[in-house]
Amino acid sequence: MQITADKVVAFDYKLTDDAGELIDSSEGHEPLLYLHGQGGIVEGLERALEGLTVGDHLNITLQPEEGYGLRSDDLVQEVPRDEFEGVDDFEVGMQFEADTPDGPMIFSIIEVGDELIKVDGNHPLAGETLTFDVTVREIRDATDEELEHGHAHEEGGHDHD
Repeated sequence: MQITADKVVAFDYKLTDDAGELIDSSEGHEPLLYLHGQGGIVEGLERALEGLTVGDHLNITLQPEEGYGLRSDDLVQEVPRDEFEGVDDFEVGMQFEADTPDGPMIFSIIEVGDELIKVDGNHPLAGETLTFDVTVREIRDATDEELEHGHAHEEGGHDHD
């Protein structure tokens, strides 16, 4: 079976940056599972996996535009403390979700001031050239439920809140 739209794919991976430093890996964990064609992984990697079969190996370097995008200074902003309802203690690295005109986004706190909190909406790997070393472990047809939800489910199903 080949990787095509609406197939559930499991793969092992190592992700390194431009300097060859390991960023993430599935080693010691279950393979990463995703529904092909639904945007569950970065665009360049999904495109490169198209047509591969179980056991195939891929080593690909992606420019930022094919990965997590370019960094945008517009996504760094200062927000008054009082706009964070129910939060009293702020720490650099904390993340939160905010509704934006483009839908929900994750922001990270990068600076804490007395009056203002500086946040960054860029993905932590935005602007990075990344190398993925991937081995395809499993390919199967997606279930009707997975297709309806738009993502793969682990064995035994998936509960939504």
